[in-house]
Amino acid sequence: MANLLYPLFKESLLSGAINLSSDTIKVALIDTGTYTYSAAHEFYSSVSGVVGTPQTLANKTIALGVFDADDSTYPSLTGSTVEAYIIYKDTGVAGTSNLIGYFDSAASGLPLTPDGNNVTLTFDSGASKIFAL
Repeated sequence: MANLLYPLFKESLLSGAINLSSDTIKVALIDTGTYTYSAAHEFYSSVSGVVGTPQTLANKTIALGVFDADDSTYPSLTGSTVEAYIIYKDTGVAGTSNLIGYFDSAASGLPLTPDGNNVTLTFDSGASKIFAL
């Protein structure tokens, strides 16, 4: 696969429906044996195969078209093997929480097999960080 921004995220971003700085942005770990990326997916309710509890991105930054945040830690993670992660705007309702991006190689340590220990998703520290426009 690849690291992809959902096409409908781009539309929401350009229309102002998503504000990466002020909205609650979460990251969900994904078992790709259960979920397959689709460009037609718009909301978190389309996502299956979530492993653990999605974490809220802290200390988000936007600079020169690059989005970044602190790495995310998943406490006592158990479940299926994680091959990817999804970033989304959390509205508190899955059917209105906009999907932002699907990533399977933009963080170190993937794939990972949960074993009950804490797992930290370490985002790329290169020029693109979490993603760049």
